[in-house]
Amino acid sequence: PFQAMWLPSEDKEQQNVDDFYEIGEELGSGQFAIVKRCKEKSTGAEYAAKFIKKRQSRASRRGVRREEIEREVGILQELQHTNVVALHDVYENRTDVVLILELVSGGELFDFLAQKESLSEEEATQFIKQVLDGVQYLHSKRIAHFDLKPENIMLLDRNVPLPRIKLIDFGLAHKIEAGADFKNIFGTPEFVAPEIVNYEQLGLEADMWSIGVITYILLSGASPFLGDTKQETLGNISAMNYEFDEEFFSNTSELAKSFIKQLLEKDTSGKPGELQETVRQTQVEGKVQYLERSWIISLKQIRLSFRIVALCNHLTRIMKKGNKLPEQDGRDCESDQEEEILKRRPRTRKRSSTS
Repeated sequence: PFQAMWLPSEDKEQQNVDDFYEIGEELGSGQFAIVKRCKEKSTGAEYAAKFIKKRQSRASRRGVRREEIEREVGILQELQHTNVVALHDVYENRTDVVLILELVSGGELFDFLAQKESLSEEEATQFIKQVLDGVQYLHSKRIAHFDLKPENIMLLDRNVPLPRIKLIDFGLAHKIEAGADFKNIFGTPEFVAPEIVNYEQLGLEADMWSIGVITYILLSGASPFLGDTKQETLGNISAMNYEFDEEFFSNTSELAKSFIKQLLEKDTSGKPGELQETVRQTQVEGKVQYLERSWIISLKQIRLSFRIVALCNHLTRIMKKGNKLPEQDGRDCESDQEEEILKRRPRTRKRSSTS
């Protein structure tokens, strides 16, 4: 089933990706994946080649299990939408599976917004609408992304008046079968839904919670549940402990806050359509209030300290490996992101769960 799924004609397992593509510079990397720019020799078209390291044995903790790669490829082959990254081809060799993906070269949405001096709610709703369009398409196919976060919302091209959003990284995505019992602990702690934290039945609605967190950050620069530790963050999520701090939301409309509230609740099934109407209403009513991005200043101020913390975490991991402590499976906790740890964006949260 694995080969038939991605081999429509010739046996790509017997072919070398280098015979068909010129492999260029590295664009990003994760725990078990490296993404490189590539050019198709026959057409000159540019793509992104994602090299996923295969797990070589059941006993190994290095690499991605074959069934997980199968799932990611199978899901990508089902998808064709303007706001979802497209799969062009797949190759396989002894050590890697290589996904030839649409080249999304505009960078992360939040990096793009951080360079703007101000952002109106109207502009924000245009971006959120695209995210909702993409997620609604996924959900129409009963596919949950399970790792929606700023790093996985990219721009196809930033040098246009309204850049097009692309949802990327389907390493944690699952097809939700009706009546199936599905529970898992995965995703990025800051953005996961309470049912993931509480190890409860999972469904499409978990994605809607993540969009709520993303929208909160988009409009304020603060993160609603982020604590000083991972445990504190998860505790805030489980308790649904958040507020609209006046310091960050003084210029935000009640309609925008209502939009976030609708998302940050546990029962959000069927929400994409309803929320599209909220986005439309925001635009029709002309609720355009410019949000001075003072948080960008603080973002730049804490970027250095964040890099220091990230470096300390990185060194801690190296020390643990040296002491031969158990290595954590990359896809069972934090997602396997296509970027280096030092490139992650910091967010601030003024209060803790005890305040």
